[in-house]
Amino acid sequence: RWPEENQLESGRECLLRRVISADGRSRGFINGTAVPLSQLRELGQLLIQIHGQHAHQLLTKPEHQKTLLDGYTGEYALTQRMAEHYRQWHQSCRELALHQQQSQERAARADLLQYQLKELNEFNPLPGEFEQIDEEYKRLANSGQLLSTCQHALTVLADGEEANLQSLLYTAKQLVSELVGMDSKLSGVLDMLEEAAIQLSEASDELRHYHDRLDLDPNRLFELEQRISRQIALARKHQVMPEELPAVYQAMLEEQRLLDDSADSLESLSQQVVEHHQLALETARQLHALRQASADELTQLITESMHSLSMPHGIFAIEVAFDERHLTADGADHIEFRVTTNPGQPLQPIAKVASGGELSRIALAIQVITARKMETPALIFDEVDVGISGPTAAVVGKLLRQLGESTQVMCVTHLPQVAGCGHHHFFVCKETDGEMTETHMQPLDKRARLQELARLLGGSEVTRNTLANAKELLAA
Repeated sequence: RWPEENQLESGRECLLRRVISADGRSRGFINGTAVPLSQLRELGQLLIQIHGQHAHQLLTKPEHQKTLLDGYTGEYALTQRMAEHYRQWHQSCRELALHQQQSQERAARADLLQYQLKELNEFNPLPGEFEQIDEEYKRLANSGQLLSTCQHALTVLADGEEANLQSLLYTAKQLVSELVGMDSKLSGVLDMLEEAAIQLSEASDELRHYHDRLDLDPNRLFELEQRISRQIALARKHQVMPEELPAVYQAMLEEQRLLDDSADSLESLSQQVVEHHQLALETARQLHALRQASADELTQLITESMHSLSMPHGIFAIEVAFDERHLTADGADHIEFRVTTNPGQPLQPIAKVASGGELSRIALAIQVITARKMETPALIFDEVDVGISGPTAAVVGKLLRQLGESTQVMCVTHLPQVAGCGHHHFFVCKETDGEMTETHMQPLDKRARLQELARLLGGSEVTRNTLANAKELLAA
């Protein structure tokens, strides 16, 4: 739906492309249409999920553990609601504290507003009034010149006794009319003169109407001058333009109203704090219940996966402890991944007991299991098999292949046991001429794939034994 909503739909395919030039500039394209990189990133996150080689390092961090559990739970709407309810509660707490701290300041501000509003109430500036009376003032102030110039224009147009444009145009029409009688080609000229005569008559009538409506009223001129001067003086006092004074006046009235309601506001804010806290706490309890259920399910699945990854005595557990005293935007849960890899040892935080290799395998198990719950169409595993080899690598390869039956999986690996499990095989290499370096990705056919697996198994030299082993990998 994202391409459709953003008018980037192109049939059943969706092609994302990013072009990075030699000077470092980058351009993004979706279905051939240039888009900002932010849009390319937004759609990419909906289509592709990347599991990196350093996931096992993140696994020891509490915030990442919570992210993994919430991702498996899949209740994104609830986590967003939790964050919103917490934000509302936190905001209402801040407003209440600010309201209480500023009670004295509000009293002083109320006194100042009362003084300032006294003269503004008397003047009562109205929106748009200043521009209107300023225009009227300029017209009255220049009314003498307006009358004189207007009369002169009327004399030239139509009222002149000796000569005016109307009479001259009438004479021209008569002459051209005679010419048309002798040569019809000039009929267009006569039409234009007729049109000019009509427009000249209309212009004269409009100007005469304006002249007759001009009013010389010295009392009105004085009133306007006084009001304009007063508005300019008040605007200067409030450090605004005269046109902005009505808006300032309304804002001060609104502020005064809010200050008058401060007692009611204090009680209302206190009630809001209680209501928002209860709502956030209830949402946190709902989130805790879902997390606990998902943790129980995930605990069993990861423990089983650890057994298949050469940790036969491994036990994995997720502790979800609810503490309403530590309510945050993520809820009120303290989440900790705990593990034991040897019989007889108690469960301890994963960072304290798991070795690097064990962390890698546990991280891979979590990534594969959580990926099954995601609705992301494509998954990329970037060297997630670091620290894994031998039979364990073969198990990892089979896990990824099983995952590939239901979703698109791409895996970057150096392990032949993993590479041999893929449905397709691409060879990635770098080439340089001493000045420029290029990266190439080449799809391998069956023969080339066999050669590459043999190389991964035996090093740079491919032998009959390594080829035989490669065939066994592909046949497995």
